[in-house]
Amino acid sequence: MVLFAGISRGAIGQVTTAVDSLKQDSLRHVTLKARQTDDLSKQYDVGNLIHDIIHPHKAPDSLHKSSGITIIPNIAANPTIGFQVGIKAVAGRKLGDDPTTFMSVAATSASITTKGILYFYINHNIYTPGNKWNFQGNIVVAKSVTPDFGLGIGKQVSGESAEQEALANPERKGRVLNSVYYNVREKVYKEVAKGLFVGAGASFDVRKSIDEKDTSALTPYKIYNKEHGFSNGQYSANGLLFNVQYTSRDNQNRAYKGIYADVGFRVNQSWMGSTKNAVQLTTDFRKYISLSDVNPETVLAFWNWGSYLLSGEVPYLELPGTARDGAFRSGRGYTSQYFKGTKFNDTEAEFRFPITRNKFLSGVAFGSLQTANDEQGTKLFQTFQPGYGAGLRILFNKATRTNLALDYAFGRFGEKGFFLNLNESF
Repeated sequence: MVLFAGISRGAIGQVTTAVDSLKQDSLRHVTLKARQTDDLSKQYDVGNLIHDIIHPHKAPDSLHKSSGITIIPNIAANPTIGFQVGIKAVAGRKLGDDPTTFMSVAATSASITTKGILYFYINHNIYTPGNKWNFQGNIVVAKSVTPDFGLGIGKQVSGESAEQEALANPERKGRVLNSVYYNVREKVYKEVAKGLFVGAGASFDVRKSIDEKDTSALTPYKIYNKEHGFSNGQYSANGLLFNVQYTSRDNQNRAYKGIYADVGFRVNQSWMGSTKNAVQLTTDFRKYISLSDVNPETVLAFWNWGSYLLSGEVPYLELPGTARDGAFRSGRGYTSQYFKGTKFNDTEAEFRFPITRNKFLSGVAFGSLQTANDEQGTKLFQTFQPGYGAGLRILFNKATRTNLALDYAFGRFGEKGFFLNLNESF
């Protein structure tokens, strides 16, 4: 808006220039909006590929609205699970007519892997019209095979007892724990300001029939349980969740710009059936910077995730660590829980860029640094372990920006692997 009084010739010239500038800005905005719409219409995803295979000579229906539901075979591979087969469905849509409403997403999957893992889950992240409420939750039922590489960040120890050295496991000797796992989690957020939410909920994590094939008493799992008063066979970690969340991301599946931040407390309580009481602080911060107006999917993305035990005791398999974030995506290059401690932090950066003009293929390059404490005196942020790699993205559903992600990553101690998932790691 331009306000003026006592107009002189120079002022009239300034006002005219300002009005012309506003007109040009408005025209650029309309042109850019039209260009973005045209770009979407010109994008090519797996749905277009299937159409071209099944109906090679039939022109696409310009009035057809792309579905927000993607159903695919759930084929994946990474060092934690081995090779996986199953079926997966991912859905995304905006609820209501308010254009400011964030996209709601949900997913479900059932799968089996070559390492004997059976896994079923349903999760959701739903925003009501106008973002007044946000519901986040999941249900997991699994026959799990969990790798165990000890406590800490893989730092060499000296002068410690045999038990302490086995617990730290500086050589990263791998062991396996079999168990049956159940998780039910639900959080409800209320928007209190634009993009700012406060929420509360509960999580129930129950693990039974835990079986470690290694009969030695000097395994990290048994040593930790003995020192912290947990049973080797089963446990429950049930608690209340309290969170504050801020988001300005333009898309929940694959953001081009914006910020996501979440700070929360988890309070495990014995009156809820938890084996031990505990208080944990969790932090999750993500920043997305688009580097191009013409190709907005050219993005620098940053992520920091951490979890810190403030008081009490946490079961060994519930300790924060590699790939223990909500989506199990952190620390590519290492198997799940390769590093862990009562306090853990992971920092990642990723460069995302289009390869083909129709956006069907894109690429990424990424790196990460993990740090954790241990029980031999190593403090958080004292020792870091790197991971790095690159990947290919295939546009699966342009309506929801769903990508098929194929990554190959490297870490230390000879760790490396192929990671295949839907959507970005963060």
